[in-house]
Amino acid sequence: MTAVPAAAAPRPGRMRLFAVLAGLYVAQAIPSYLFAAAIPPIMREQGVSRTAIGYVSILFLPLVLKFLWAPWVDRIRPVARAHRASWVIITQSGIILSILALLWVDVRDVRAVLAIGMVASLLLSTQDIATDGYAAKYLPEEDRAVGNAIQGGSVALGVVVGGTLGLVLYHHVGWTWMLLTIAAVSTLPLVAAFMMREDDGPAGAAPAPRPSIMAFLRRPEARQILWIALVYRASEGFVKAMEGPYLVDAGVPLNQIGYLSGLSAATAGLAGSAIAAWIIRTRGLSFVLSLLGGMRTLCFLLFALHAFGVVTGKEALFGAAGFQTLIRYMEIVALYSLFMAVSSSEQPGTDFTILACAQLVVYLAGSLLSGRIADWIGYGWLFAISTALSAVAVIATLHLLGRARPSPSR
Repeated sequence: MTAVPAAAAPRPGRMRLFAVLAGLYVAQAIPSYLFAAAIPPIMREQGVSRTAIGYVSILFLPLVLKFLWAPWVDRIRPVARAHRASWVIITQSGIILSILALLWVDVRDVRAVLAIGMVASLLLSTQDIATDGYAAKYLPEEDRAVGNAIQGGSVALGVVVGGTLGLVLYHHVGWTWMLLTIAAVSTLPLVAAFMMREDDGPAGAAPAPRPSIMAFLRRPEARQILWIALVYRASEGFVKAMEGPYLVDAGVPLNQIGYLSGLSAATAGLAGSAIAAWIIRTRGLSFVLSLLGGMRTLCFLLFALHAFGVVTGKEALFGAAGFQTLIRYMEIVALYSLFMAVSSSEQPGTDFTILACAQLVVYLAGSLLSGRIADWIGYGWLFAISTALSAVAVIATLHLLGRARPSPSR
């Protein structure tokens, strides 16, 4: 899959662009993991019920639905000559204020925490549209994998700062100083917004196609990649959602599961993203997606064989779980590079967001169904079905990639 960049659009300096993207993605990751990884354990320690804590998952809803307002982010420029930079500055400022608003909230007040969290989530989702649009528009083809590897590393840093550091700060200095520290750290990535260089031209200078979802769907190559987004990760939610419960039922202690998930996420976020970027540059997207899909299928098969009793021992489970996390980070780098390749220069945020939301919806759908399927037919058959789906997805993806043709307007 290749694409022809717009010849007339000057690109920001290569290293400057990488630094800007790192700052922008860190800006999203830190508050995201404050709400997703730090606040739920704090709520539980303060006696909030597991049922109430489960409602925190509703904060992910804007991430799934953000494609609905992505055209408006591509269309509206709050500041004429700072299109996406102005969106980042506005939303990041609102996110910092949302974090500070928690200072006046008792963490046991679930409704208040969720209300503030939803505001922050809407702002984060909107910022994500602007950031991804900027990356899709200005990253040249040869640097897309590197740009997405930077995103993976930034997410890993967000886990450490927003999640791990947040919990450590809460333990040592309490709720107030934790929030003040995270809010202060969240102001630093604003520097990246002021470093953004854009070439959209002044508002109203020339007529341009109106960004919309239908404009995306009218492009045949975009529809082909949309099918890949819907197919490639269709099996992953089934396994990932039941990975933790299965490890518990297999007799693995909770502390070991915690160490496994934390260590594998941090390692995979940095190492996996870098490895994926290197392989994409040397072998291409089709090779990487087929390689990762094949390895993912083998990991799922190992889970199935363990559940059926063919393979025994915790070591096999640890290896499969850790390697699966590595594969997942590498997949994101490859898929996002593919999504950028088909994103048009007229509405890069809209195009990329539609594809990102599509793969996320399928992943979440599998996660929601996984528990019911496991209760119905057992872990073994759940993992076996996931193995078959994974193998079929790889074959279908390669077929779709062969049919896809990039638009010369990109």
